[in-house]
Amino acid sequence: MLLSTPPLGWNSWNTFGENINETVVMESADTMVRTGLRDAGYEYIVIDDCWLLRERDSEGRLVPDPEKFPHGMKYVSDYVHSKGLKFGMYSCAGFLTCAGYPASFDHEFTDARTFAEWGVDYLKYDYCFHPDSIPGHILYKRMAVALANCGRDIAFSACSWGSDETKLWIKETGANLWRTTGDINDSWKSLKELSLIAVDALRYGAINCYPDMDMLICGMNGNGNVGLAGCTEDEYRLHFSLWALLGSPLMIGCDIRSMDETTASILTNKAVLAINQDPDYNQPFEINIHTATLPQHDQEQQLSSGEIPIYAKLLSNGDYAIGIFNLSDTPTNRWSAVIMADRLGLPETSGMTLELTDVWTGEKTVMTNGIYSASVAPHACKLMRARVIPKP
Repeated sequence: MLLSTPPLGWNSWNTFGENINETVVMESADTMVRTGLRDAGYEYIVIDDCWLLRERDSEGRLVPDPEKFPHGMKYVSDYVHSKGLKFGMYSCAGFLTCAGYPASFDHEFTDARTFAEWGVDYLKYDYCFHPDSIPGHILYKRMAVALANCGRDIAFSACSWGSDETKLWIKETGANLWRTTGDINDSWKSLKELSLIAVDALRYGAINCYPDMDMLICGMNGNGNVGLAGCTEDEYRLHFSLWALLGSPLMIGCDIRSMDETTASILTNKAVLAINQDPDYNQPFEINIHTATLPQHDQEQQLSSGEIPIYAKLLSNGDYAIGIFNLSDTPTNRWSAVIMADRLGLPETSGMTLELTDVWTGEKTVMTNGIYSASVAPHACKLMRARVIPKP
């Protein structure tokens, strides 16, 4: 199966955890349509862990919990499809799921056929309780080949948390996307930690094998299954901008049935989504300047570039997407958030410069003398779409 761009959707885990049921799923599908999320490109409704009974049936098949899903999974799947959406489910490569329910180890073909019969379009496949004697790449190949032979196109989301050097072998398994990190929770500490290690996986991303930085926490506001301290509006905007620019799948984790206008405006920003869904899916890269290149008296002013990553990505129409992400607790200064056109292939001799449009505010700026510097508040970002133009 080919996914030409990173998948967009909603997943139950961050908010509901074990408290998932068919009413929540169906109401969330309704909300995807009513709020315009579907029209913005979000298409998957994914049920995470805790949807099933603790034992398989007499034929060795997984059984939905009849209290949570009294009409069965095909009924829920049909309802999701009737809304013009796609239906996703969860299993695990081990003996048990992360919450202790039956998983798919040694049942891969049976489970793949079951998911196909239920109309599943997406499978999140976790990595808990797996046998140490079998390498991860084999475990994911086992489910990948089962899905490829189940008679239905099912997107395969490999959730191995980046363990066992996932990045080195994941493309050979046939997975459509793969987790690069451990789980996120709704706090600035978690968001920052995941953001700082994201760069390690950038070079391994590719069309149809997308690095997944975990589900979105935008709009959780400290509520739900992984809700802790919550984040500020600036932090949620940074989160969404960074995930989008780095090409991560965007799977909403808040309760969209009660999301506020601010959350909706973040999740449906067309300019940000266009960057994430750019068809070329070129690799993003860092363009930070290095302290050693600055005059001595300015070196002390520069904050750690490790906490203020600046990423760029060439887009299919010749524009650049450029993001400055201030993960530090101090505002940026003139040297800690500077963009040099030369690092984007535009030396002064080219006769070209950049017109930068802030995708959140719409503000436009033309770069002068091959340099652009921005003031960015702590825990905030500046995401821009840059058009190559002749120098004025």
